[in-house]
Amino acid sequence: MKCYFLVLLTGFFLLAGCVSSTKKQQNKSGIPIIFETDMGNDIDDALALDMLYKYSDMGIINLLGVSTNKDSPYSIEFLDLMNTWYGYPEIPMGKITKGADCENDAINYVKATCLYREDGKPPFKRTCKDYGKIPEAPQFYRKLLAEQPDNSVVLVSVGFSTNIARLLDTQPDQFSPLAGKELVAKKVKLLSMMAGNVVDSAKEYNIVKDIPAAQKVFSEWPTPIVMSPFDVGQSVLFPAAVIENNLTYASPNPLKIAYESYLEMPYNRPCWDLTSVLYAVEGTKNYFNISGWGKIEVDDEAHTRFYPDPDGKHAYLSISEEQAETIKNRLVELVSTKPKNK
Repeated sequence: MKCYFLVLLTGFFLLAGCVSSTKKQQNKSGIPIIFETDMGNDIDDALALDMLYKYSDMGIINLLGVSTNKDSPYSIEFLDLMNTWYGYPEIPMGKITKGADCENDAINYVKATCLYREDGKPPFKRTCKDYGKIPEAPQFYRKLLAEQPDNSVVLVSVGFSTNIARLLDTQPDQFSPLAGKELVAKKVKLLSMMAGNVVDSAKEYNIVKDIPAAQKVFSEWPTPIVMSPFDVGQSVLFPAAVIENNLTYASPNPLKIAYESYLEMPYNRPCWDLTSVLYAVEGTKNYFNISGWGKIEVDDEAHTRFYPDPDGKHAYLSISEEQAETIKNRLVELVSTKPKNK
């Protein structure tokens, strides 16, 4: 760090790579949300992102930014493509480097969508001109958080914990005089997280892929964490018929192409990530039961366990069969809604 001016210039060019500013977001009302996703590993991430655009259309949320924790060029390009198609090209993005090795863990639906052609031409526009200039997620988060009111931001994390663990270790910079943990404590209201399995402590993918990061987040994150565990999303199946019949408002549709590229149609997919978004935006309502407060711990084998503690900052969601049906109906309603700009 040669001098403050050099750091300031570096930060400016780093964060100005694909969006000129975040002023448009700052002027919006609604719950300020940042979405952290391993976009490309399972189709539920794409469905969850669709929900956030619909909530944005309704003015319920202010989507401050989206960041990928999947270390893949197609993951960030897909986010750009989706932001642009849904009418939110100004939403800034963050990326990860040297993240978890997961490129070959699933069928690459983000690549299929990015490479999709009609009459030999890509039908989906992009906004970003140079993905190499997209900032690393921790610095990206620092800028977004520093701009928000205290105790206001809801962070929805539906992938690996790598980026948010790295955020905790960041140092004061041109965006804030606070270190990472202090900045999170000041600005973040809630971390809504899809991870773990507290019913039988079975290993869960998001935890397995970066155990040290998950351990760090659950042991050091300074604000409340509400976890939607594996069994909740597993109990709610998103109907393939919705993809086939309800997304006819525009063609081609990147969400439809992504879903159809992931597995052989028709298939109904568990709604893991969608439940964390639903809780983050709408709360428990008649959708969820929530445990008392306590502490969630992650062991070295990726098992997650919940220990009740009235002074703890962790809780987890659970649902009944009746609630699973209610949740499914709400998710279908949201995903079936025509985007405002179409």
